[in-house]
Amino acid sequence: MKKDLSNKTLGIIHAAVFTAQVVQKYVNEIIPEVSVMHLGDDTIQRDNFKAEPGVIPKVNYFKFATYAHFLEEAGVDLIMLGCSTFNYAVEHARPMINTPLLQIDRPMMDLAVQEGKRIGLLATLPSTVPSSERLLRQAATDARKEIEVKTVLCSEAFKLLRAGSPEKHNEMLLEEIDKLSNEVDAIVMAQVSMSALEPYLNNRKVPVYNSGRTGFSKARQILENL
Repeated sequence: MKKDLSNKTLGIIHAAVFTAQVVQKYVNEIIPEVSVMHLGDDTIQRDNFKAEPGVIPKVNYFKFATYAHFLEEAGVDLIMLGCSTFNYAVEHARPMINTPLLQIDRPMMDLAVQEGKRIGLLATLPSTVPSSERLLRQAATDARKEIEVKTVLCSEAFKLLRAGSPEKHNEMLLEEIDKLSNEVDAIVMAQVSMSALEPYLNNRKVPVYNSGRTGFSKARQILENL
């Protein structure tokens, strides 16, 4: 039986304001009674995009720690980072923030490394690839697993999504998932925006994890255990 969490508050920090709408489905379904506070800053994503893949502007780490501090002062019970590209910000901020911190992608990484040695990473943003690969390997190290990462970058899909063509975005990515399924034991989808594919992922050859489902399920578990 699920514990009543109506007295709990989750703070979510977004690197782009639009992802607050993307995650609302999982808020409604998994933690409907939890109060949710969103902090979004489009300049974080803008500056991440401007930088070379694998390079995060230092100011973005500062912004995350600052926003996390604001949420802590507001009395939230858990703080989630809803961006994949600078997921390392959570680790940087932990020594400065007393409130528990959760990176939205980490739970799916933890699940994927339990499925086998060959893990597929499907991404739609070049800036996300290095950080997602790092987080996946960190999850494997923490679980004492050895993995091989097969990364597929499909940049055109993200352009289609932002251009207002979600159907074409989904179609393109499902085709890549089918190809990748022949080479790996599990697949993780790097952007939370890719969670829109969830209804089409039943009966695939291998488990395909999205950060929306796994991230908010983990958030509920943490809040229940506080």
